[in-house]
Amino acid sequence: MENQRGKGLSFARRIYRPRIIGLGIGGISVLAALYPLPQPDWIWALLLFNGLLWPHLAYQLSTRSAFPYQAERRNLLLDSLLGGFWAATMQFNPLPAVTILSMMAMNNVAAGGLRLFIRGSLAQGVGMLLSWGLFGMHFSSQISALQIYACLPMLTLYPLAVGMVCYQLAIKLSEHKRALSALSRTDSLTGLLNHGSWKDLLHIKFHKCRQQQMEASIALIDIDHFKSINDTYGHIIGDAVLRHLSNELRRNLRHDDLAGRYGGDEFCVILPRMSHQQALDVMERLRQVFNQYQHPQVAELKVSLSIGLAAFDPRFQDPSGWLSAADQALYLAKNSGRNRTASNDSEVKSTQKQMA
Repeated sequence: MENQRGKGLSFARRIYRPRIIGLGIGGISVLAALYPLPQPDWIWALLLFNGLLWPHLAYQLSTRSAFPYQAERRNLLLDSLLGGFWAATMQFNPLPAVTILSMMAMNNVAAGGLRLFIRGSLAQGVGMLLSWGLFGMHFSSQISALQIYACLPMLTLYPLAVGMVCYQLAIKLSEHKRALSALSRTDSLTGLLNHGSWKDLLHIKFHKCRQQQMEASIALIDIDHFKSINDTYGHIIGDAVLRHLSNELRRNLRHDDLAGRYGGDEFCVILPRMSHQQALDVMERLRQVFNQYQHPQVAELKVSLSIGLAAFDPRFQDPSGWLSAADQALYLAKNSGRNRTASNDSEVKSTQKQMA
C-alpha cells in the first residue's frame, strides 16, 4: 500500500510542473481565440481558474488522496474535458483548437499510453458536448495574427517541458535498471557476487588466462564447522560470521579480485595477475585475520577457515577443471585438520601453511 502511494506521489510530482506550464501558456491561446467572441463573465473567471489556479489545486487533490495515482489520472481526464470545452467554446478556431487538443493528447500519451489517450479523447468529446449545450454549435475558420503569436509558446515551450519530464524519467529508469542488474548478480546477505555471477566471470577469466598466458589463482574458502555455529549460537550469529568474512575479503583483496559466495558457508575468489606464491600469502593472511574474529555478544565463539587454492594451468581443458583443482585442495585442507591453506598446484603440490 505504501509503495503504491509512493509511486502515485511521484507520478503527481512529474505532472505538476508540465501542468503549470501547459495550462498557463495554453490559457493565452484560449484567451486570444475567445477575445473577439461575446462571452459571459463566468467564462473569463473559469479561464483564469483553469490556467492559474487549477494546476495547484489538482496537485493538492492528488497528493492528499489515499490513492494519488488514481486521483492524478482523474485530474488528467478533467484537463482533457476542459480542453474539449475550450476548443468548442472558441468555435473550433483551427490553430488554437488544434494546438490545445493535440498538446493534451500528447500529454495523455506520455502519462498513460494508449489507454489514457483514448479515455482523454472521450473526455474531450464530453467537454465539447457541454460547450455546445451551453452556447450552441459554431465553427470559425478565421485566424488572426494575434492568435498565431499566442499559440507559439504552447507549440514550443510545452513540448520542451514534456520532453524534459520524459528524459528525467528515462534517466531514473536507467538507474533503477542498473540497480536491479547489480542486485541480480550479488548475494543479498554478504553483498558479494552470487554463485552464478562468479561462475560466469570464472569462464571469462579462464579464457583470458589462456589467450594472454596470464598468471591467476582461484581459491575456495570454507568456514570450519559452520553448521555447529548455527546449531549452537543460532542463525543470527551465523549470518554475522558470514558477513564478517565478506568484509574481510573486501579488505584483504585488490579492487579487481573477484570474490563471491559459492554456497551456504563456502566462498570463492579469483585472483588474476598474481603469482601462485602471492596468492598463497594473501589467502594465508586472510585465514589468520579471520581466526582472530571475536563476536561482541559471544566471547567464546571461535572461527577458522579451510582454504583450497589452485593456480591456472594451461593444461586445464575448461574452467570446471580449474575449479575442480581448487576443490581438491579444499578437500585436502579439511582432511588435514582444517584451519589451514592447501594448494593443488603442480609446483607446490599439497603445500600447507598451518596456523602459527
